[in-house]
Amino acid sequence: MVQLGNDWDTLLAQEFQSEYYLRLRAFLKREYTTRTIYPDMHDIFNALRFTPYSAVRVVILGQDPYHGPGQAHGLSFSVRRGVPAPPSLQNIFQEIHDDIGAPVPAHGCLESWARQGVLLLNTVLTVRAGQANSHRGAGWEIFTDHVIEKLAARREPMACLLWGGPARSKWPLVLGTPHLVLQCAHPSPLSAFNGFFGCRHFSKANAFLAQYGQSIDWASPSKEEVMV
Repeated sequence: MVQLGNDWDTLLAQEFQSEYYLRLRAFLKREYTTRTIYPDMHDIFNALRFTPYSAVRVVILGQDPYHGPGQAHGLSFSVRRGVPAPPSLQNIFQEIHDDIGAPVPAHGCLESWARQGVLLLNTVLTVRAGQANSHRGAGWEIFTDHVIEKLAARREPMACLLWGGPARSKWPLVLGTPHLVLQCAHPSPLSAFNGFFGCRHFSKANAFLAQYGQSIDWASPSKEEVMV
């Protein structure tokens, strides 16, 4: 049984007992036994562990985890300290700099965002080494659909940042709710110039949250250690 250590445990208890999830679990057991899979199995649900349901203020939804060694650790777009920031994350930092003037951090760990209420979630939570989208269709999309549906049903305000096709496909799940939904291209170098750069999602999210006396300190990673 998955234990997340916060209010997600109650909300997702039936999810983890559902037929589709048990099939997904069996699939993952085979994959982790026979192949190199990212992130480490103990890190799969870090997005939910770091950001309780009741604390979510922003959802940043990506595609699937980084598929290079040592990169993915269960938070979308984030890498642990000491791991070079992948190109997508570099582009995120560049957009934050252009949007709100924050300096580019010297590390790519986004845990400080997660602890402020930014749910750093991917549509698919695992991947084979070197094979992007390799776990697409295995069942994760159902799981993350249900996570988004539970969040969309809350009364508390939330900004949803949907980056790239798989993330934008979740838009109908929050259609007609009072939450802010912002969509654009994925920050990957292959698509960032098609609408991610200049999207200003970070300032727009804070402008929305400010109506409710809330905000996210998007510059928090750079405050921990500023690149010189």
